[in-house]
Amino acid sequence: MRTVRSKAPLGIAAFIAIPLLFSSLMSASLAVEKPRVVQWRDGAVLHSRFHDPSASNELRIWLWAFLPPLLLVIAGWVATRLPYGFYVACVAAIVDAMAVVHKTGTWAAHHTLRFPQGVDLIPTASISNRYDPGEWEGQALQTALSLEHWTIGLALASMLAIGTLTLRRRFTSRRTLDSFGQLEGVHAPDATTPGLG
Repeated sequence: MRTVRSKAPLGIAAFIAIPLLFSSLMSASLAVEKPRVVQWRDGAVLHSRFHDPSASNELRIWLWAFLPPLLLVIAGWVATRLPYGFYVACVAAIVDAMAVVHKTGTWAAHHTLRFPQGVDLIPTASISNRYDPGEWEGQALQTALSLEHWTIGLALASMLAIGTLTLRRRFTSRRTLDSFGQLEGVHAPDATTPGLG
């Protein structure tokens, strides 16, 4: 079994997982959140009343939101055992960030259909209404995409910084060795006295 080379891949994966978590939370809300609907009939008329999402629905959102950052941290842990593991962890972050938001447009449209009165569940005609149908979904979509860009930006900037430092260290150490040239050996004077004969 290989020994751990560096904990840097795990560290960068855990750091980049922070914006990824929030992007994932927005995406999971768009994909999974739905109101509790109570329906009843009054003769031939079907009445519907929308309520806040259930606790189990909220739990599902959080579980789905934690999955991509957890996968990224696991990839970072595995990358500690690989050569160039830091770059592997950063590439995993980029792939993870892109996968999280790949269908957010569709999820936003479906979320709008599930919340026909808007996410605040207050009809548009009411003076208390804060969100019209589709308004919150548009904001959540933009937030998820913005956080995806931050996640990818952090990964790219980290790779660039480590690559620059590595090249600089190699160039500087090679230049230092070349400037000294061939070193002569240094040794102590002979401890034996010359012979008499």
